[in-house]
Amino acid sequence: MISRSLFASSLKLHQFIFLKPTVHLLSSFSSSAHQDSHNLYKLNHKDWLSPNEVLEIFSSLKEPTSIISVLNQYSQRRDYKPNEALFTLVINQLAQAKSFDAIEQIMQRIKHERSCRLSEEFFYNVIKIYGNQAGRIRKAIDTLFDMPNGYKCWPSVKTFNFVLNLLVANKLFDEIHEIYLSANKLGVEIDECCLNILVKGLCENGNLEAAFYVLDEFPKQNCRPNVRTFSTLMHGLCGKGKLEEAFGLLERMEREGIDADTITFNILISGLRKQGKVEEGMKLLERMKVKGCYPNAGSYQEVLYGLLDQERFVEAKKFVSQMINAHMSPSFVSYKRLIHGLCSEKLLEDVDSVLKQMVQQGFVPRMGMWRAIIRCVLSDNNACKNICIDEIFAS
Repeated sequence: MISRSLFASSLKLHQFIFLKPTVHLLSSFSSSAHQDSHNLYKLNHKDWLSPNEVLEIFSSLKEPTSIISVLNQYSQRRDYKPNEALFTLVINQLAQAKSFDAIEQIMQRIKHERSCRLSEEFFYNVIKIYGNQAGRIRKAIDTLFDMPNGYKCWPSVKTFNFVLNLLVANKLFDEIHEIYLSANKLGVEIDECCLNILVKGLCENGNLEAAFYVLDEFPKQNCRPNVRTFSTLMHGLCGKGKLEEAFGLLERMEREGIDADTITFNILISGLRKQGKVEEGMKLLERMKVKGCYPNAGSYQEVLYGLLDQERFVEAKKFVSQMINAHMSPSFVSYKRLIHGLCSEKLLEDVDSVLKQMVQQGFVPRMGMWRAIIRCVLSDNNACKNICIDEIFAS
């Protein structure tokens, strides 16, 4: 029989274990709500608010729709003295809530009040929000141009280049030239990054002649083209089938002491593949190693696709082994095309070898691949013993 004192002790222990956390949770929730209410209450109180207390009030707001009204309330106080930290916090909160119209209201308030000095980094953040999150490219451009006169802050080349790159990414090629010509007016000194963005935009727009004109502008702007400059131009040339000119740029790079990187070589190998020059692609692959620029999976993959394009399936099978020995894994598409090709030529032993290799590389054969293999096997019953499908499944 359980004594009364033992029962009472057990009841207290039960209450401690099961009731305390609930009480603590409610208490915490109540405390949080009380704290938010207390923070907003501070705005109606006559006590002077420190900058950190103001930030705390705005950080505690749960509804972004109330930010503007709270800011208006704060602006009526005698100690109203906003700073960059406050405006940055408010704008980031509005951006997170996708309240982009409200951000424009804040920017107009800043321009009208001129109550604090704002750094260039502040405007870079606003322009980035307009461009990347809001998709308001025109507002990003307008903010850039408005910085010197409207906000008394000069843009840096970092912000200038961001806007240029934004235009290229959105294929607004007609706007790029206008922005570039405004560099002096905005107090921006052109750098290599800026010129590279122009080259990229012109190449993507198919205007290679103008892109090469920009290349000639590098020394005039006290800039030096780099490997990215030449790679972009090579990509544009290869896209138009001008391989000879692309290799001419490679020679120019070597003369000017600019080392080609893996991306550069991959562009050229891809260009060779598109013209069916697989052997030249293989030679370039070896040339990379001699230059101390080691191929990556993309380098090998372009050569492999070149062999598959020309239906040289036995050579492609050997090249896949070279890739694996170099610790590069061929793509699933490569294996699919290779197996279908080997099946079309009734090379069952090679199919068996490649299929096992494919599974070892972590790929799972799909139904279409099995159908091709089975059709190939059934077309020559004597060859059925050369492939062990059960073994593949067991793998």
